[in-house]
Amino acid sequence: MNQRTRIKICGVSRQADIDAAVEAGADAVGFVFHPASPRCLAPERAAQLARALPPYVTPVGLFVNAAPAEVDRVLALIPALVLQFHGDESPETCNAFRRPYLRAARMAPGFDLLDFSRRFSEAQGLLLDAHVEGFGGGGKAFDWSLVPAGVLHPLVLSGGLHAENVVAGIQQLRPWAVDVSSGVESSRGVKDAAAIRRFCDAVREADARIAASTA
Repeated sequence: MNQRTRIKICGVSRQADIDAAVEAGADAVGFVFHPASPRCLAPERAAQLARALPPYVTPVGLFVNAAPAEVDRVLALIPALVLQFHGDESPETCNAFRRPYLRAARMAPGFDLLDFSRRFSEAQGLLLDAHVEGFGGGGKAFDWSLVPAGVLHPLVLSGGLHAENVVAGIQQLRPWAVDVSSGVESSRGVKDAAAIRRFCDAVREADARIAASTA
């Protein structure tokens, strides 16, 4: 059975971003709560945008070494939020919220993804990102050959994706989902509706090619 690759548009900050992601068929949108990011949103603004999401489009909150009280405050405002931890959080920290979460893995030579997967066994999935300054969002791809076989978690491919390379990434890794931020922006932190549409179309093209090759 062929699987449809899910799509997350991360770093949304405007109602126009939400509208473009939903219209293009995205499965999730990401709100950034890392103060150092140009895409950072106030929790109240994120909650306002989340209320505009239709059913079956999931809000995801990105945190980097946030205080537990801050995470709890956002969860109180957006009860349906899926957590995404991008910093140095331990398994104990991530598990303590007793909520579905994704754990970002910063891919680099020598990084043991299999051990990382075992340590974060309660995560719903692992988001594979490039190891860059600033904990992601830098538009840099990593070497996809670093991903070993045998990871038990669903994998979310991230890091420098855009419409021109996502087909190759999906064909090579067959991830459960893909996550894009800078690759669908007209300028840093500003999403572009046409780029979002091209990206989502490319993901569906990748799925169609895989389905045709296995028919």
